[in-house]
Amino acid sequence: MTTAVSRRDRRISPVFLGLVAIMAVSAWAVWTDYSASPGFAVFLFVVSGWVVSLCLHEYAHARTALHGGDLTIGAKGYLTLNPLKYTHVALSIVLPLIFVIMGGIGLPGGAVFIERHRIRGRWKHSLISAAGPLTNVLFAAVLTAPFWLDATDRVPELFRYALAFLAMLQVTAAILNFLPVPGLDGYGVVEPWLSYRVRRQVEPYAPFGMLAVFGILWIPEVNQAFFDAIDAVMRALGVSDWDTYWGQEFFRFWQGAPGLPGLGS
Repeated sequence: MTTAVSRRDRRISPVFLGLVAIMAVSAWAVWTDYSASPGFAVFLFVVSGWVVSLCLHEYAHARTALHGGDLTIGAKGYLTLNPLKYTHVALSIVLPLIFVIMGGIGLPGGAVFIERHRIRGRWKHSLISAAGPLTNVLFAAVLTAPFWLDATDRVPELFRYALAFLAMLQVTAAILNFLPVPGLDGYGVVEPWLSYRVRRQVEPYAPFGMLAVFGILWIPEVNQAFFDAIDAVMRALGVSDWDTYWGQEFFRFWQGAPGLPGLGS
């Protein structure tokens, strides 16, 4: 099976390169403490890093679908990493950003339109759905490398906090997306193995799955249990609750400088 696409369809978008540039410059500002507002620098780094991860998440879906048999992926612009090419910009970029700002929850939404009828084999369908959240897992592993490699003594304190919070968003995104809820990638993993009757019954609820999960997370008991689980995963990666807490505090720069001695004043 050929998976050839034109060079134009594979060319990385200037929009994505701009996001990477913002991430790099803000990372430098956080690392060197150059910014007059450390919180704003952390905010830019986390937001740009989060949008970059969203692009990579959707690219993973698209690339896997291409190799699975959907050769229309290239013409749709999904291989350019341009978020403006996604079929649901509001669900893929805007809503996840609102979730991050409101509650520190990373939740990518559905974006790329895959012509599933072109793909043969249940395992291929499941892998296409799993590719996105697996990208978040990989991104989290890279971000937390200084922690689980015990190399944080070489990392400036503020940058460590920013890394920790951005990594926590990746972990929440991976866990939530792997839930077998209609509309999320976890359901896409198991859907090919369900009967036709069950899939038809569930199909009408798919557009509301992400909002339902976010609504349930507002229940205090569920929210507490969820973030306890997230904290446990982060600790397993070598990241302490202290790091993620202060990362989120600096991220919310509009609330004023956190009262952390040496950084917040």
